[in-house]
Amino acid sequence: MGFSTLLDILGSTVIGGLLFMILLRMNDTATQNTFTFAGEAQVQQNLVSVVELLEYDFRKIGYCADFTKIPVPSKAIIAADSTSIKFLTDVYPADGVVDTMRYYLGSADELSGTPNPRDKMLYRVVNSESPKGSNLGVTRFSITYFNALGNKIPFPISVPGEIYTMEIDVKVENTAAYNEEYSNAFWRQIRLAARNIRNR
Repeated sequence: MGFSTLLDILGSTVIGGLLFMILLRMNDTATQNTFTFAGEAQVQQNLVSVVELLEYDFRKIGYCADFTKIPVPSKAIIAADSTSIKFLTDVYPADGVVDTMRYYLGSADELSGTPNPRDKMLYRVVNSESPKGSNLGVTRFSITYFNALGNKIPFPISVPGEIYTMEIDVKVENTAAYNEEYSNAFWRQIRLAARNIRNR
């Protein structure tokens, strides 16, 4: 073999190696984009699921099919904190029996099996049933409370009957992500007011 043939082989090897590296890089980018777009879609779906349930339940605070069972709307909220709330309602299907419902945010330690170190369980408890929740990637669930004058009520809230409206913040992230690049979505309900609480 001549010198030019060796150069041709060497040149072909270098060009082939470069093309192979470009192909690997394109494959890695395509995989990352697929995970990112799928993750963002999942985050949006999870946020919608959480928000729909929260809005439905929170708007029924103080509601009962038999209105005589909760005669004083100001007593519908039993306890309230920045990451939890407990209130009286009539759980679907409305049967005229007063139920107690509680929402609260769990700790990050409970979901140590997921790659995301920030996700937590958002629990929904009806009466004395065991807490129910699913891992939808909630990383933030916080509630701010306001009185009838629109003033923020400071914590700890010793008189839940003063609560007139609420501001709810929910943030959802992927439970797992490519290269730990977590997508997130945020929702805020400004001054949510359950009709039955305001009926005073």
